[in-house]
Amino acid sequence: MASAGLQFFAFILALLGVFGAITATLLPNWKVNADVGSNIITAITQMQGLWMDCTWYSTGMFSCTLKYSVLSLPVYIQAARTTMVLSCILSAFGICISTVGMKCTKLGGDKDTKSYTSSAGGVCFILAGIFELVPTSWYTREIISNFMDPTVPESSKNEPGGAVYIGFISAGLLFIAGVIFCTSCFKKQQGAWIYHTKQQQFPATQQENNAGYNLKDYV
Repeated sequence: MASAGLQFFAFILALLGVFGAITATLLPNWKVNADVGSNIITAITQMQGLWMDCTWYSTGMFSCTLKYSVLSLPVYIQAARTTMVLSCILSAFGICISTVGMKCTKLGGDKDTKSYTSSAGGVCFILAGIFELVPTSWYTREIISNFMDPTVPESSKNEPGGAVYIGFISAGLLFIAGVIFCTSCFKKQQGAWIYHTKQQQFPATQQENNAGYNLKDYV
């Protein structure tokens, strides 16, 4: 089983990944478009997120509009909403399960049970990372393809916002934490299998030695 310090480090990574996933889901700056215009005083920054679109003016005013209609949204935004919510739910379940399975806690029963519990928490983190990586990659692809399209006007082109980068980073943190928790169970099983194999070989060797001693007694 992995050391308690390594599991605690993975738990911290998972917490950061959960906070990052929730933050990326709620932030409105998945897509950013800065329009300076002819005068710096009238400069605006338009941001588009999964749930709302916001506009920031250089005068300090800030306004947001919620996206009420789901069917009118593009497919990649609908998919991003669903997968990001699933990622947040799975990562939250992973936090609860891994807390029980961690070596430094007194919950979850014996060592074997805690090992399988920590592995289940790791699977939740890996799935959460995958569910978060898919929408961020798809969203980024749509932004880049739209930006490189020569038929799209310059005023309609956007760039990836901070929420996309937070999504990539938090997905990587969740995946690393899940791998660490899963390997804790595999190492435990490997050690138990080697110990069981040695136990099976030892009686056979002892029996051969005893037979050799018995034959020497009769010579």
